[in-house]
Amino acid sequence: MKHFFNRRETIVTEALDGLLRTIGSGDLARLDGYPEIKVVLRAGWDKTKVSVISGGGAGHEPSHAGFVGKGMLTAAVSGEIFASPSVEAVLAAIRAVTGPAGCLLIVKNYTGDRLNFGLAAEKARAEGFAVEMVIVADDIALPDIAQPRGVAGTLFVHKISGHLSEAGHDLAAIAAAARAAAKDIVSLGMSLSSCSIPGQPHEDRFGENDGELGLGIHGEPGVERIAVQSADRLVAIMAEPLAARLDPSAPHALLINNLGSVPPLEMSLIANAVLASPLGKSIKLAIGPGPLMTALNMNGFSLSLIRLDAAREAALLASVGPHAWMPAKPVAAPAVVPMAKASGQSATHLPSQDAGTKRLIVAVCERLISLEATLNGLDAKAGDGDTGSTVATGARSVLERLDRLPLANPAATLGAVGDILSASMGGSSGVLLSIFFTAVAQALEGGADIAKALLAGLERMTFYGGAKPGDRTMVDALEPALKALDGSGLGSAAAAARRGAEATAAMEKAKAGRSAYIGTKLHGVVDPGAHAVAEAFAAAATLLVTA
Repeated sequence: MKHFFNRRETIVTEALDGLLRTIGSGDLARLDGYPEIKVVLRAGWDKTKVSVISGGGAGHEPSHAGFVGKGMLTAAVSGEIFASPSVEAVLAAIRAVTGPAGCLLIVKNYTGDRLNFGLAAEKARAEGFAVEMVIVADDIALPDIAQPRGVAGTLFVHKISGHLSEAGHDLAAIAAAARAAAKDIVSLGMSLSSCSIPGQPHEDRFGENDGELGLGIHGEPGVERIAVQSADRLVAIMAEPLAARLDPSAPHALLINNLGSVPPLEMSLIANAVLASPLGKSIKLAIGPGPLMTALNMNGFSLSLIRLDAAREAALLASVGPHAWMPAKPVAAPAVVPMAKASGQSATHLPSQDAGTKRLIVAVCERLISLEATLNGLDAKAGDGDTGSTVATGARSVLERLDRLPLANPAATLGAVGDILSASMGGSSGVLLSIFFTAVAQALEGGADIAKALLAGLERMTFYGGAKPGDRTMVDALEPALKALDGSGLGSAAAAARRGAEATAAMEKAKAGRSAYIGTKLHGVVDPGAHAVAEAFAAAATLLVTA
């Protein structure tokens, strides 16, 4: 695995300094004990309030330093990657921010953290500090383990404790609230890969089609290896043991945590799946989705839930200083606003049937759908690898609406196809094809025959799109096909489209479209758009022969 770093020995200190340089205010500082003592703390902290300290190994960013600030942590103590901070580092943090009001240590339930924070607490008490420690053990992945791990649910305790400290509560009250909260938290993770540590060789234990339920935030093995499947099914697998631990009569807050490298698109999809699952009935507040307690670059996510009461809800909803914290939001169904009809919209054509037109549309669309993987493969060499999926989406959308098309009216049908592709395909291909079919429909309504109307559509598409023959786009197949259709018929058009598409393989550089943005030579690779056009004409010609 590849990583951005200078030296393995300085990754953590350089990252902490990067955070402090870009935090945008003078509210945070660090102790001057680098590299052994890595403590980020609130500058100018009012020691008349209870300090709240947490920490652990690095690699979980933005935890823990990212949550230092008003309303959350007073200080965060960092170890090296996945290594507990030393007793001396924790003790330095306690001394730096603790006054007469005392200090609460929030510790994830790992042996190293318990020992180092625990011994630091004992030493601090011997020096006269009032110190309490709460241990969070929220992971339910391993039900038979005597000491459950502390994972992302720890952040609920950070938020609740920080809020109570900011409000001026005393140490005993804050510690009691933190311990009670920790007992009411459950968490479970799921990942499609382990994580890799900068500067260390990486060997992923996962198979190509494997995921893992319940692995730890340091990549520790989970409870079960599972097959990669739909997000809804994976969420359902997680929801069952989580729901079994919840009080169904009580509202809960949900924290949706990105463990490192899940794209935001997928995280939002996961959030939707969780809220649509039976688990969603118990959820009143949501935090995330987003990276809150990561495991370096792990391709996974975790779900944490806490039972709510009025005090916890107020604490979770309270605003805080740290920008890394994602505010809790009430869960609500998506608001839907009716679409306004365009002014002067043309009359809607009623559905009608024409067997020949229907067969033609079905043949072309089914051929394009069958080519999804082939076109994606071509586009992966010449673009971003999605041409096949885009074309197949448009074809499926047309087939889904086939019974609602005015098939007996060619102009109206082509105009409707243009509207469907504009709404469903996305990207430049959808717009260009929508322009093409819309212009063809207008030409037919103006009295042109089908061949001349198709050429009129091509002229409008090339005018707006800017591509011309030789630019290595779908135009290289479409123009010769339509010219042949005008003079020689569909069979000649299909042959001309095939020759035009194959000719793009000899064009080393695209001059239009997304392929024009890449610097590599494309010799020997057929343009996927041109190939799609050729296959569409081939499907139509085959239907004509067999009809």
